[in-house]
Amino acid sequence: MSTVTLVGTALAEEGTEFVYQGESSACEGCPYRGQCLNLTAGRRYRITGVRDNTQALDCAVHAEGSVRAVEVEPATITANVASRGAYAGSTASLEGPCPHVDCPSHELCEPLGADFDREYRIASVDGDPPHDVCYLDRTLTTVTFEADGGE
Repeated sequence: MSTVTLVGTALAEEGTEFVYQGESSACEGCPYRGQCLNLTAGRRYRITGVRDNTQALDCAVHAEGSVRAVEVEPATITANVASRGAYAGSTASLEGPCPHVDCPSHELCEPLGADFDREYRIASVDGDPPHDVCYLDRTLTTVTFEADGGE
């Protein structure tokens, strides 16, 4: 089910994914607060449609200085999890932070929009991670978490 919200005009394109960061101090007193602050902070969203014939509204938060109305839905998250017990329909959590930021799997081990202290339902098992060796000696599998996180 999609939700109508406001995003920066530079982001307002179908297919764009973002992690909603929540309210900024610059939101205080804004007449459009109700339309912007209607998502769950920390959750990843995908824009499914841009509202036609809507004007750009002034915004003190976004660099381009304006926002547009869009339709969004929670997005799936691709991540690395422990291989043992990783199958579609099961739940898994992230293994924990990784200091190896140059590793090709780093963005999957610490994906934006996912928390380390939470379990997610696995929508699909995608296969081996992009790294050759895990320097933390973790045995990992790349999966896609359900869009709603399995809540």
